[in-house]
Amino acid sequence: METVPAALARAALEFGRHPALVDPHVRRWDFAGLHDEVVTVARALIASGIEPGDRVAIWAPNSARWMLSALGVLYAGGTLVPVNTRFTAVEAADVIGRSGARGLIVTGPFLGTDRLASLRESGAGLPPFVLALPEWDAFRERSGEVPRDAAEERASAVRPDDVSDILYTSGTTGRSKGAMSAHRQSLGVARAWARIGGLDIRDRYLVVNPFFNSFGLKAGILACLVSGATVVPQAVFDVPRTLDLIETERISVLPGPPTLYIGLLDHPVRGGRDLRSLRLAVTGAATVPPVLVERIRDELGFATVLTAYGLTEAVVATMCRPGDDTRTVAFTSGRAAADFEVRIAGKDGEVLLRGPNVMLGYLDDPAATAEAIDPDGWLHTGDVGTLDDAGNLTITDRLKDMYVCGGFNVYPAEVERALAALPGVSEAAVVGVPDPRLGEVGRAYVVARPGHELTAEQVIGFCRERLAGFKVPRSVVFPDGLPHNASGKVLKYRLREST
Repeated sequence: METVPAALARAALEFGRHPALVDPHVRRWDFAGLHDEVVTVARALIASGIEPGDRVAIWAPNSARWMLSALGVLYAGGTLVPVNTRFTAVEAADVIGRSGARGLIVTGPFLGTDRLASLRESGAGLPPFVLALPEWDAFRERSGEVPRDAAEERASAVRPDDVSDILYTSGTTGRSKGAMSAHRQSLGVARAWARIGGLDIRDRYLVVNPFFNSFGLKAGILACLVSGATVVPQAVFDVPRTLDLIETERISVLPGPPTLYIGLLDHPVRGGRDLRSLRLAVTGAATVPPVLVERIRDELGFATVLTAYGLTEAVVATMCRPGDDTRTVAFTSGRAAADFEVRIAGKDGEVLLRGPNVMLGYLDDPAATAEAIDPDGWLHTGDVGTLDDAGNLTITDRLKDMYVCGGFNVYPAEVERALAALPGVSEAAVVGVPDPRLGEVGRAYVVARPGHELTAEQVIGFCRERLAGFKVPRSVVFPDGLPHNASGKVLKYRLREST
């Protein structure tokens, strides 16, 4: 059956003593041991009052216990509600409350904040069951109150169409919405991602993408579960620590946003580290310049660099394939994957997706669901793009990011791609700002690489040589860094607010 508990049991039989989960600060599990540990967690959850269909929120960074908790919730017949670790207590309480969670698993102090204490101080009501991860050992002992058969019965009762997870959108433009996926859907996208990436039992996968995000959960944990690859979680991206893990754990798979690779490439100690185990990089954004693809291959040593396109409501919709040339990888997000159909609609060229892995809908929000998914089953993504003759999708931009300069549509991603080729540029973002004559004009936010100095005249002049006049930014700001969400996307509304 296409359920996560069934996939875990099958992995234990198929991959047995191959390593499944490595947390250097805790311990290591093979697939058989992982299965046994998840059953133990499920028994403890049942003893704690979690019933079939109950929603359990997890508010914690990537760790072995996050993965064990999540799989335990699903094994016990529950529904997983991951919570963004960047949320404030008020934001987290909002998601926990709106999801109707009956349980909460929460980290201890993390990045200087005691999350559970902050929730209590916010005045938010807590679910009936609360587990603070520092109390893990005492919680685990509760498994003795429930026989293994009871957990196995719960797992066997889970059906492919049951809701496995509710992932809340990043909420960068408004109140977040809970996208619901069934077990068969979460596994479907995980298998497609793993198959295209060629994951197998030889791979050791450093999961820096947050587990609360669809990429970290489904193209991370679940992709390893169905392929036999080893999960190595990292709580926070820290370049020296990442380099240590690559070297000591022989990491072969390292996906992430472009900023992850830029951080590795530009770090002064990178040159002395042994990175020969790396083989697969997967990234995605409207702007992945060819020079970055080439640097990832040439300087970090990845044999394969792929780009992909997805969103919370669909996870992985398109993906490049091994063997694609640099231009295809840099300028497109590849071809349809995971049984999706892709088409471009309307005068604005919006990207529409249809297939068995489109979300079931938004939790308790039929109006938003109907707005997102039309009667013919097409998901309206809000992204603008084009398809080439080979079916490769190029994301031009977000509909909301496009601006009109003197009557002409400007897609910031095109300008950002041009800026990425300017020597000394680490990262760039462009937004439209009001102009009394032209309506809106571009403003570029450019982060310089270490040791490089840039001027507004250089940036604007470089663009003038490569872009039509209406696309050229009229002003340039040089911040120390750009604001990003947990997926690595630039929070352009923050830039607009600063204008």
